[in-house]
Amino acid sequence: MELGNKRIAVVGLGRSGVSVCRFCAGRGAVVLGIDDSPRERFAADTARGLEALGVELHLGGKPADRLAAMDLVVISPGVPPSDAIDAADAAGVPVVAEVELASWYLEAPLIGITGTNGKSTVTGLVHAMMSAMGRPTFVGGNYGTPLIEAVGTDAGSAGGVLVVELSSFQLERVRRFRPRVAVLLNLTEDHLDRYPTMATYVAAKGNIFIAQQPDDHAVADGDDPLSVSLARASRARFHRFGSRDGEVRLDGDVLVDLGAADGPVRYPADLLRIEGEHNRSNACAAILAARLAGATPDAIRQGLASFGGLPHRMQRVAEVAGVVFFNDSKATNVGATVAALRGLDRKVVLILGGHDKGGDYAPLRPLLEDKVREVVLIGEAADLIETALSGAARFTRAHDMSDAVVRCAAAARPGDAVLLAPACSSFDMYRNFMERGDDYRRAVLQLAAAPARGREGE
Repeated sequence: MELGNKRIAVVGLGRSGVSVCRFCAGRGAVVLGIDDSPRERFAADTARGLEALGVELHLGGKPADRLAAMDLVVISPGVPPSDAIDAADAAGVPVVAEVELASWYLEAPLIGITGTNGKSTVTGLVHAMMSAMGRPTFVGGNYGTPLIEAVGTDAGSAGGVLVVELSSFQLERVRRFRPRVAVLLNLTEDHLDRYPTMATYVAAKGNIFIAQQPDDHAVADGDDPLSVSLARASRARFHRFGSRDGEVRLDGDVLVDLGAADGPVRYPADLLRIEGEHNRSNACAAILAARLAGATPDAIRQGLASFGGLPHRMQRVAEVAGVVFFNDSKATNVGATVAALRGLDRKVVLILGGHDKGGDYAPLRPLLEDKVREVVLIGEAADLIETALSGAARFTRAHDMSDAVVRCAAAARPGDAVLLAPACSSFDMYRNFMERGDDYRRAVLQLAAAPARGREGE
């Protein structure tokens, strides 16, 4: 699309929305930037910078009568459905996601990675593997940097490669967005505070395959039938990982790629610097995706060995009095908490709670009964969680994160783990899961500096 003189509305002025405004204005479009936040809560220098580019800002509300008169509406991730967006749809205005718009102007092959859990870790692993090839490599999307910022870079050109994490929100409004390699890791209940049914959430995730062609690759976890069914339904070539007949699978303590061009390649699992059985599955997915995108075994091996994990994802914080403290604040749904618990081979004192997302807590019950010594509850979902899991473990309540860490330390025994894996979003107490994880880390490090505090009341 030629953007010169086109009327473009950008709904949601977070980082991706601001980047879209700059991109479109820089190409001569007439841009309207819309955000619910009032001007006083919007960064003043950002607002001035956009207005200097000619962007008209509408802050503090939704101009419902204007979207239907646009040539294009770009929706930022996390912007919920609205009557104004529906009206634009009904008027025949193209309504697209930021990643869709970006894809129109990119030449490099794209590796897209989605799923309920593990997508950031797999994205980081694939990025490390592709970077080891020496090609200009972009990593972003839901991972951090908006995809639109890759346009015009070496990584976005024909000689580069794009590694993009994709949330369901980003995939709701795609049409021609076409990953060369599309990976769907798993599907469990999540974001049911936004989606009316699990089926609508699944449909959004499945859009990663919507524009693929027969020479593309659709990758799914062979042990996740729902993901497999979506990948098989695409026009792309289907590949599976992780199952007993997966192209890349775990064989004892070795990750085996049976589909490599020169015969099976074996990667010792102890190359990995990230903990947990679920991360071995994530590594299988990354090996397959990277190989399909052209990575050599040497580059894959370098990527496995160099990737040290991401903050707030099964991150080891400290050991205090023989108890290891792990930060998995990114475990914002039940499936992620289940995976975190399964990945630990010791008794656990678990911190649960936050803002409920509408999912079912029942899958946690057998793990609580088997592995969890005590659950410390925080946040507004505490009552709901305790009711749902009553009898599965001992429960106690904490006033805040510092109190939770002290209570966990008092309940744990040497050799145990304390795990923050809340199964809820953070928005009742924090701005995001990173802030929650940082608060946990501070509390643990304070405990480590004065470990006797954690044993009070024993």
